[in-house]
Amino acid sequence: MTTVATLTSKGQTTIPKEIRDSLGMKSGDRMTFTLMPDGTVIMRVKSKSIMQLAGVLHKKGRKPVSVAQMSR
Repeated sequence: MTTVATLTSKGQTTIPKEIRDSLGMKSGDRMTFTLMPDGTVIMRVKSKSIMQLAGVLHKKGRKPVSVAQMSR
């Protein structure tokens, strides 16, 4: 999918609706931009917070660790 966007004088742009919809983006989502050596820019949507990932790595039989404990 290829679309066109314009850069404003403040360095802002709007992500085209088709792209936002395809990525399931919503207001408040964060993105990362990575500049590759060949000039390509990779944008990734960061829509999950650390709190949403709680328990993802839980192994059966192990005691869960709280976010507060991980912060120590």
